[in-house]
Amino acid sequence: MTTQQLTHARPISTQRLLLGCGVVAGPFYVTVALAQALTREGFDLARHPWSFLANGELGWIQTANFVLTALATIAAAAGLRRALAPGRGARWAPALVGAFGAGMIGAAVFPADPAMGFPAGTPEGPGAITLSGTLHMAVGGVGFLCMTAACYVIASLQARQGRGGWALYSRVTGTLFLGSFVGIASGSGSAWTNLMFVAGIVAVWCWLSLMSLSLYRHAA
Repeated sequence: MTTQQLTHARPISTQRLLLGCGVVAGPFYVTVALAQALTREGFDLARHPWSFLANGELGWIQTANFVLTALATIAAAAGLRRALAPGRGARWAPALVGAFGAGMIGAAVFPADPAMGFPAGTPEGPGAITLSGTLHMAVGGVGFLCMTAACYVIASLQARQGRGGWALYSRVTGTLFLGSFVGIASGSGSAWTNLMFVAGIVAVWCWLSLMSLSLYRHAA
């Protein structure tokens, strides 16, 4: 391989590596979170948001899950910046996805308050609201709104490219993700809002994985 060929090969290799992070970020996060949700004493998927897993003796696992997934998401954002067609949307979408990743780091630094009987031994009810819990909701909220916006921005890009199916998928995902966040932020604590929140999280991670995979294959 010539020097010129090597020069052209490196950006593609780096781009694929970054997009690969986007492919694995979601499955990694969901797998680790669900494994804990199904095995941690006292955790109930219908009552407790996944953020609660960062509390208790084993809370470090979810904290590490937040950080590692966040780093992979930020790397994916860099891959999107290289892979998307030039234009205003191609600048905004990666920045919004990166902001979502940064929000996850903030959520790891400021864990949610224990409440509703989790971790085991915590009294039932909403519990005390601390500065950490308030900041967790604030940075998480900003991150969720940024990821929702990223779905819509990328949908516009896909629509202009004639990829109507992808554009519809992106809009539906963004709408579901936003709706799930609004439901959990309402503080109702009902089973349907918690399960809807889980569905929104899984949906947006699937979207990021599939989109990253599509761009990864195109880069090949």
